[in-house]
Amino acid sequence: MKAAIVPSVNSKWEVRETKTPEPGENQVLIKIRASGMCYTDVHQARGEFPGDFPRTLGHEPVGEIVALGPGVTARQKGDRVGVPWIQHTCGRCEWCARGKPSFCEKSIGTGVQISGGHAEYMVAYADATMLLPEGLDYEQAAPLFCAGYTVWSGLRWADPQPGESFAVVGIGGLGHLAVQFAKAAGFRTIAISHSIDKDKFIRELGADEIVRDGKGLAKVGGADVILGTSNSVDAMADSITGLRPDGRLVLMGIENKPLPVHPADLIARRIRILGSQQNGREYLYEALQIAASGKVKVMTETYSLDEVTKAYDRVADGKVRFRAVITTGD
Repeated sequence: MKAAIVPSVNSKWEVRETKTPEPGENQVLIKIRASGMCYTDVHQARGEFPGDFPRTLGHEPVGEIVALGPGVTARQKGDRVGVPWIQHTCGRCEWCARGKPSFCEKSIGTGVQISGGHAEYMVAYADATMLLPEGLDYEQAAPLFCAGYTVWSGLRWADPQPGESFAVVGIGGLGHLAVQFAKAAGFRTIAISHSIDKDKFIRELGADEIVRDGKGLAKVGGADVILGTSNSVDAMADSITGLRPDGRLVLMGIENKPLPVHPADLIARRIRILGSQQNGREYLYEALQIAASGKVKVMTETYSLDEVTKAYDRVADGKVRFRAVITTGD
C-alpha cells in the first residue's frame, strides 16, 4: 500500500510503498477513502507535539472496514467508519474510571502512538471507530472527526441556555463550522472577522451579524458564548470586550503565547474562560448527525495521496480555505 511518511522532524513528507498492516486483537483494517489534514499535523511534523519518527500522520480518517481482527463483534466488513484522535486508553487510571479518557496518560492517539490516516489503509481499535450516518459522504465526514468534533464539543461544553447568543472568532477551518453549528442549534450567531472579503461568504454560512472586534461585538449587544477558533491569541483576548455578564469564552484555537486577561473583566462581569478538547464521544455522534441532516457543510480542498506534500505546504502556509482532505480513490 501507499502511505505518507514523515521521516524526521521538519523533513519533507514522502509517499512510500509499505506493507499493508494486519489488524490485531480488537482492531479493524480500514480502507481509507478520505483523510482530513489538520494544522495539528503541522505541529506534529515540526516536533511540537509528542511522537516518534518516521511516522504516518492523519487524525481525521474515514473509510470502509475490510478486515476484522480477533475479538471484534460490534463492527462488520463493509461498515463505513471514521476514527477520532483518541483510540484506546488504559482503563485503569482515575480518569478512565471517571469516564474522562482524554486525560489518560497512556492513551493511544491516531497519528501519534498508532499510524494515522494519510495512507491507503490503516488499523484502528474497533471500539474507537464511529459509524458514519447514511448520506454523509467521505469527504464531508473526514474533517468532522477533528474540526467538527472540536467546535461542536466546545459549543456543548459552554452549556448554552435558551435565548443566549454566540460569537465566533476566526472564520477559518474551525470557525466556518462553528458558525454553522451554532445556527443549526438555533442560536443567534455573530461572526468576528477582520476580513471584509469574507463577509458575503459568512452571511451564507448563516451569521446574523458580522463585526470586526470585541468593541463591535459589544455594540451589537454582545454574546453569551464566544467560540475562540482563531490561531491569534490577541484576537481572542480582544473579543472578551464583547462578552456579556456570566459569559463564556471557549478556547479551541492555539498560539504559543499567553492569553492576556484583566482580572477586573473576570470579577466585574463574572465571565469564565474555558479550555475545550473534544470532550466526549456523544458530541462526535451529534456533530455527524447534524452534518448528515444537511445543516452543516464543510468547505474543502481535495488532494490525492500523491499530492500530500502540496496539501501540507498549503496548510502550513495558511493558504487552505477551509479544510484540506486527502482522498485515496477506489
